[in-house]
Amino acid sequence: MAEGFLNALYGDKYEAYSAGIEPAEVDPYSIKVMAEVGIDISKHRSKSIKELRGKNFEYVVTVCDHAKETCPFFPGGAIFLHKGFKDPAEFKGTGDEISAEVRRVRDEIKVWIEKTFGEDG
Repeated sequence: MAEGFLNALYGDKYEAYSAGIEPAEVDPYSIKVMAEVGIDISKHRSKSIKELRGKNFEYVVTVCDHAKETCPFFPGGAIFLHKGFKDPAEFKGTGDEISAEVRRVRDEIKVWIEKTFGEDG
């Protein structure tokens, strides 16, 4: 979701890549709630950190505590930022309950992206 927001809101200044310690399919609830705000992440995929080796990045951002603890250093990053968000793939409950929690995380991510990378960030 963070990659989707950054590219949609500030794609003229940044190009975001999503990578993971253990890459997985994009959570279907995340795809659904991002579509609700007009951002299609259905074709996104989490890439292995190995795929991005050798690239230089202005920012390396971790958005879950597990990633920060497991991979505290990423070669090629100039500025390291961390903001922990709950992992939507871990939510339990009915479809409506899960969707509500994923929407909450989506909205938290959007606010953080705007504050961090927007004009006032």
